[in-house]
Amino acid sequence: MEAAVRVIAQDGVRGLRVEKLAAEAGVSTALIYYHFQDRAGVLRSALDHINDRAQRYSDEAFESSDPRTQLEQMLLLEIQGTPEVRENSIAWGELRASAVFSDDLREPLRTTTEAWANDAATLIRHAQAAGQANPTVDPADAGERFTALVEGLSERWLSGSMTLERARELLAGAVAVELGPV
Repeated sequence: MEAAVRVIAQDGVRGLRVEKLAAEAGVSTALIYYHFQDRAGVLRSALDHINDRAQRYSDEAFESSDPRTQLEQMLLLEIQGTPEVRENSIAWGELRASAVFSDDLREPLRTTTEAWANDAATLIRHAQAAGQANPTVDPADAGERFTALVEGLSERWLSGSMTLERARELLAGAVAVELGPV
């Protein structure tokens, strides 16, 4: 799966060829077809792998007991200059863009995006209960806005339209505006 994410990040979903993936992974094409049946199976598994990787590096956000800090860190950890996060973000963007044209990707991507927005909404509810967020903010709506903002800022940063620092600054500012003063 590491090889699949690498190939998707380098060549895009359209550039993912089972032969190239096999060469990158150092295995035979038959082995890939045996485990994943087809290219669509590889893409679905790659999406799952990207989500697992993101979960691992965003777990750092939960070192704090403060739900507002957890939310902000969870979002900011998606925009960082490490090779793993860059590769994950690029591959996620490629899969998201391809889902527009691929029914096979649309449902798993929707489910994953929904789960991420729900995680954000849960943290917003906890922050509201702790008096750390505006109680009139709808957590579900804010969770969707935050995750969509992360995707947009990440795309701008990765494409060179803005710096990493500016993307992180705008995201932190959005949390402050959306949730209100602490």
